[in-house]
Amino acid sequence: MSKSVVLIPTYNECENIEAITRAVLNQPVANLHLLIIDDNSPDGTAALVKKMQKEFPQQLHLLERAGKQGLGTAYIAGFKWALEKAYDYIFEMDADFSHPPEDLVRLYEACTLEGADLAIGSRYKSGVNVVNWPMGRVLMSYFASVYVRLVTRMPVMDTTAGFKCYHRRVLETINLDKIRFKGYAFQIEMKFTAWKYGFHLIEVPIIFTDRKQGSSKMSGGIFSEAVLGVLKMKLSSFFKSYKR
Repeated sequence: MSKSVVLIPTYNECENIEAITRAVLNQPVANLHLLIIDDNSPDGTAALVKKMQKEFPQQLHLLERAGKQGLGTAYIAGFKWALEKAYDYIFEMDADFSHPPEDLVRLYEACTLEGADLAIGSRYKSGVNVVNWPMGRVLMSYFASVYVRLVTRMPVMDTTAGFKCYHRRVLETINLDKIRFKGYAFQIEMKFTAWKYGFHLIEVPIIFTDRKQGSSKMSGGIFSEAVLGVLKMKLSSFFKSYKR
């Protein structure tokens, strides 16, 4: 029987961590585990996870890192951990409930029933499904995806989405040590690389709700990284081989 694991990177998520842990592990996905990747949160997030591990000794795991090293490196560490532990399906999601835990089932079914190698929880597949974001941020996010599609020609409506489910073969194929982006542009690079390798990507419409607890990690530098980085990524792709 297949095994699945949800990866959640955390930095100062003590207000959300217990609720999101329970919500994830309560989903009807067979053999579902959760890995928290904590970057030495000063608010005690890791300590709360350790306390909950007594309640979920088989399902809840913790990977502690020395400090805040970026979203991309957290996920890369989580991917390598998941591959070593022989998980078949590896999810990405945020700790703050912006990604609905109940939609983990829909991402899983997109892979197991519809044949996706990478299922993407998409805010823009069926209109603009974002709640509690200021209009300026909605427009910035939406047109960032438009820009990425124009540059890369990748047929994905929500190119910056961070709610995903990979089949392990995608992560085994991609050279994770060669992924360059560390911030939110990491999400673009992973989708683009999977697509270039010819994997089947399916977008699953979700409703994204901005966090109610804790503070956002978004910054202007994240978008500047994406704008220039996407151009460099596209240009460098002309000189790479994407044979499996």
